[in-house]
Amino acid sequence: MRKAILFFTLFALFSFLLVVMDAFWLGNADNEPIGLKKQLNVAVNMSDDEKKVSKASEHFYNEFLNTTNFNGAILVAKNGRIVFERYRGMSEINTGVPIDSTISFHLASVSKTFTAMAILKLWENNLLQIDSPAVNYIPKLPYSKITIKNLLSHRSGLTNYVHFVESLKWNSNTNLTNKDLLELIISNKEKIKVGKNDSYFEYSNTNYALLALIIEEVSKDTYASFLQKTFFDPIGMKNTFVFSMEMKENVLASFKFNNRKEQFTFLDAVYGDKNVYSTVRDMLKWDLAINDGTMFKKETLEAAFQGYSYEKKGLKNYGLGWRLYELPSGKKIIYHNGWWHGNNTVFSKFPADSTTIIVLGNKFNKSIYQSKKIIGIFEGYGFQFNEDD
Repeated sequence: MRKAILFFTLFALFSFLLVVMDAFWLGNADNEPIGLKKQLNVAVNMSDDEKKVSKASEHFYNEFLNTTNFNGAILVAKNGRIVFERYRGMSEINTGVPIDSTISFHLASVSKTFTAMAILKLWENNLLQIDSPAVNYIPKLPYSKITIKNLLSHRSGLTNYVHFVESLKWNSNTNLTNKDLLELIISNKEKIKVGKNDSYFEYSNTNYALLALIIEEVSKDTYASFLQKTFFDPIGMKNTFVFSMEMKENVLASFKFNNRKEQFTFLDAVYGDKNVYSTVRDMLKWDLAINDGTMFKKETLEAAFQGYSYEKKGLKNYGLGWRLYELPSGKKIIYHNGWWHGNNTVFSKFPADSTTIIVLGNKFNKSIYQSKKIIGIFEGYGFQFNEDD
């Protein structure tokens, strides 16, 4: 009898442990750990501060976006909750389907936040060292002193490929790939201007095209697949993906301010510096994953969000994949803007006031870059923004 009681007691305990373990590891129907997939929360009963942010967002939307024929999406979150969200326009400007929460926009240079955090994830996992020379991972690179951190912080001295590829007689009828760019740099090293590494900040898309190659070398995976497995799928970013030229007939087109469609060019195949497509809701999930400690260690975020370029005085700086405003009040704005063809994008984080502003557009509109003005309702910012990069 005692053996039977002991057996059933142990069986019940074992069954309970299995249930607990399943709840922890499965978390949801998609077999993801609890807390990794992000669920969005629309604020209904708003706090006073949430109401202030919502009202300021609506004012900005009406004054700056509605009046300039904005075509895109805006989402503003306070305390991780959506307090303002609007969609305006059509997928083909005058035709097509209305813009909604499922339509993915080209993030342009906001894509760099994913490239940088992918590198830092590999660093977290001890698969690379960011202070190591990039040639340790790209042996053919003809610049032995440039480190991964130099690439991340735009302190490599490398010129932006957008400005030199055509001068090197690249055939514009042939799509340039990341590997092509590397070979072009190798074969033309005497012709390409390169500054002294780690001596000054110079924003250069070349840095992030090379970082994408490092991700592929270290992970033994494609850039697109690595981001999908490491970030998009685990976080639940169902409408986020890396573009390839095979998709050009199926992705959201972009337009000039006069409604003329922008055409794809031979530079559109390069990734790492651009070419992530996403939605405002998926980008909020990205923000939540960054903020809540489920995706990155505290030390990783501290490295990403600190400035590395102090040779010139001023409020502007650059971290590891993130632009910064380091304000006299002690507050910090962590953000990145994007601009490619007719796509304008903004992803801004205001940690001190737990606010995030995301604006994505596919028709050229400089007013998008004024969205940081929304945060002016809080003390400690104290100046106007006029960004167009």
